[in-house]
Formats: sequence, C-alpha cells, structure tokens
Amino acid sequence: MTAGLPASRMAELRRSSRRPALAPAPPGAVSLAMGEPDFPTPPPVIDAAVAALRAGETHYADQQGLRELRAALAARLPAHPARTWTADDVVVTHGATAALAAVVLAMVGPGDRVVVPEPAYSLYADLVVLAGGTVDFVPLAPDLHWDLDALAAALPGAAMMIFSNPSNPTGIVHREQELRALGGLLDGSDVLVVSDEAYHRLAYPGHEPTSALEIASLRDRTVYVQTFSKTYAMTGWRVGYLTGPREVVDAAAQAHRTLNGSSDTAAQHAALAALDLPDSVVDAMADRYRRRRELVVAHLSGVPGLHLVPPEGAFYGFLRYDADRGSEAVARELAERGVLVRAGAEYGPSGEGHVRISFAASEDDLRSGLERLVRHLGRART
Repeated sequence: MTAGLPASRMAELRRSSRRPALAPAPPGAVSLAMGEPDFPTPPPVIDAAVAALRAGETHYADQQGLRELRAALAARLPAHPARTWTADDVVVTHGATAALAAVVLAMVGPGDRVVVPEPAYSLYADLVVLAGGTVDFVPLAPDLHWDLDALAAALPGAAMMIFSNPSNPTGIVHREQELRALGGLLDGSDVLVVSDEAYHRLAYPGHEPTSALEIASLRDRTVYVQTFSKTYAMTGWRVGYLTGPREVVDAAAQAHRTLNGSSDTAAQHAALAALDLPDSVVDAMADRYRRRRELVVAHLSGVPGLHLVPPEGAFYGFLRYDADRGSEAVARELAERGVLVRAGAEYGPSGEGHVRISFAASEDDLRSGLERLVRHLGRART
C-alpha cells in the first residue's frame, strides 16, 4: 500500500457510499433532513444521569453493558416458547449504529452477499462494503412494501438480509403477513435476518408493527437491533442494543468491545430510567408525530408532479417527483430555496427520483418547508 492512501476497503466505501456529511441548517433555512426527534430528552432521564455521575458512576462499565440494564431489556423482549431471555442475551452498544456495525462486521466476510430491500437506510450498504461483503439491492414494490417474488429470487445463497421496520426512509410498516412470508422464503436456509426496529413506538393508526422476534419462522434467525434514540428522544446519549441467536450475540459482543469498548456508564443509567417512564410520555411525542404526519399528507396530497405513499410509521415521507432531474441535484436546488431534504439516491438505486422529508420538526418549520418544496417541485419541470 502506498503511504498516505486509504486502504482498499475504505477506498471502496468512499466510492460507493451516498451518505452525506450533514451540517446544521444555515440561517433562514428549514431542515426537513434530520432523522432526529426535535423533542428534549424527558427530565427524569436527565436526572438519572446526573444522579449517577454524582454517585461516582464515572468508570468503565461491563463491556456487554450494565447487567441491570441488560436484564431489564431482556425482560421486555417478546416471549420465546423455547428460550428464556436473560441479560446474557443482550449487548448494549453505542446507539443502533454500533449494534448494526457489530453484527455486520462479526458475521459478514469477504464475498458474502447481503440482501437489502431498497430504498433502505444507507448505513446498511456502507457497513457491508466495510466488511468486504457484496450488497444485493432488491427493489420494493410500488406501494413500498416488499416485492416477495424479487426477494424469493435474491435470498438463496445470501448470508444476511437487513431491513428496518418501521422503515427509514419510506415510512412503511411491514405487515405481519409480510414477515410470515419472509419466514417461509427462508425456510431451510442459513440466512441471518437483521431487523432494525428503531421506530417501533412510532406507528400510526391501522399500521401497528410486529417485531420479527414475534414471528415463529424468523425468531431463531433474527438479530433484533434497537435504540433509545427515537422512542425517548435520546439521540445524543448513544445507547442502543441488540439480541438474537446466542452465537451471534457473542460474536457481536466481541466485535463491539474491539471497536468501541464499554458504553457510557451514566448514559446507561439514564436508559434504565427511560424504561421506567410512563407510557404517556412516549405517547405524547407519538401523538405530535401523528399530527405532523397528517399535516404532511394534507399538504402534499393532490399536488401535480408530487406523489406520496402516506407514511405508516417513523417520521419520514418518501416523496416521488416528476421533474426530470436527479435527486441530488433536486436536494441542492431545494437547499438554495431554504429547505433541506435528503436525496432519494442516498437510499439505493430505486430512491432516485425521490426526496426524503423528515417531519421531526416543528409544525411551523414543517409548513414553511413544505410550502417551499411545493413551490419548486409542485409541477413537472424539465
């Protein structure tokens, strides 16, 4: 290797990655780009962290996570008829990002093929490239749910399949029957399923999510990835976790402690407090997202040149436009007009011709941003 040049894996990642480096919105602009709750972390969570610090909880924690936190998380996992979940089945990580990195780097090797239904969160493909694997993008159906025939063709021989549910960027909730169908497609195979369920508490009426761990044909092959970031507005605290087959959990734990070491001790005490919050705290935030979702649907419905599949969960709308320009160019044009969005191409080949909007923003910002977007894209432009 020539001194000063990146290693081949990093060079390939730089070549293939479409993930932008995000910065705060400039003065006067409205950001509908960030996948981050705009609510403050609930006060009892902050109080728990302060109390932990004052009590001297300032040293390394168990590298797999505080046992009391892992035990509390295990007690909340869906029941498994042949398995009793324990603290040893859970790894606490630096957010869901580190959980995903740990399982991909632990379980994917050079040449392994990983199926990613897309449009999909762009981190998945980047991690596979970093591990030396090959990404097999499988386009979704027109309604943004899985194309089961396309998955049936792609899954044989794959090492892994990764998806989010509810979905970033599409806002789709994959239904119980979809998950059962996926289990049928995988019957007799060794494909590992990674189910990123970060938005599980953010679903809208008529679209209640089902965890992959609740599906009998999937539970023994599923790595469940979760985070405190979205449900509890704790993005900056960086607390996530994973569970799954014990041999995968053990491998991911080793990968995580090699890459990251132990997670922040006080933040884990804060996470314990978050688990004790009354449902009303989370429900209040979810209700605000629901109202914003209704605002987005009402504002964009029937606008010539724009097409939105109404979001079923999370806080994203994946908006298709008729203008004959690439999504990265459109995102730049919108930024020049004072509204930041994410280019659909970031999320896979099928994302071209779309932009992702986040409604994790105030109602005033959301209205302003949508008005600017509609003025620019509200009819086909060439």
